[in-house]
Amino acid sequence: MAEKEVKDFVKKRYGKLAKGANSCCSPCDCGSPIDDVALKIGYSREELNNIPEDSVMGLGCGNPVALASLKEGEIVLDLGSGGGIDVFLASRKVGACGKAIGVDMTQEMVDRAKATAIQHGYKNVEFRLGEIEKLPVENESVDAVISNCVINLAPDKEKVFREAYRVLKAGGRIMISDLVTEGELPAEIKKSFDAWAGCIAGALEKNQYLDTIRTAGFDRVTIVSESTYDVDVSPELSGKITSLQVMAYKE
Repeated sequence: MAEKEVKDFVKKRYGKLAKGANSCCSPCDCGSPIDDVALKIGYSREELNNIPEDSVMGLGCGNPVALASLKEGEIVLDLGSGGGIDVFLASRKVGACGKAIGVDMTQEMVDRAKATAIQHGYKNVEFRLGEIEKLPVENESVDAVISNCVINLAPDKEKVFREAYRVLKAGGRIMISDLVTEGELPAEIKKSFDAWAGCIAGALEKNQYLDTIRTAGFDRVTIVSESTYDVDVSPELSGKITSLQVMAYKE
């Protein structure tokens, strides 16, 4: 499948979601209330109550902010920020002296997140349109990079991690929640646009994913947690998809 075709399809799907379309890009729980999905993948009720409701879209496979150990005054970058849930959570942790930046390739998502930030008076957040393979962010300008079930959507994942490495300050870290596979996926899944948009078709095998992070230059690549991720795309995928939370450092 051509990279441009994949990106165009994913962008169109997420653009519809940003506008409130009754669609589903998550590989499971498509019929569940959004808050229930968010709670299931790792957000707490307190967190959801303290951020704008419009930023909670039930997307993702973890809660990278909870594991990122963000500190007051830090600058944090969210890859594939969507409606802004992780940016708004991060902004509370870094405080008025810090900043949370979200980058997303879908104009409708960026517009939605910007409108939410304005409506609720957030001063330490920023949302930028751009691709995570070519971040609109300066070299060595952020303390932490987070991402929630987005890097698997990128056809060139090594390029994404090299970009994350580029924008991080020395000593900075990444905290990534993502989906990986245990073994090879069926060929028909890899060729499915719906499976790409559902975060499945583009997922790498777990060890390959970790090696890609190391190849980009990161050290101390550590699996913080992992769990089997139930999907209803195909019975063949039972037990083959893992939700992974990974931390690594730019020494």
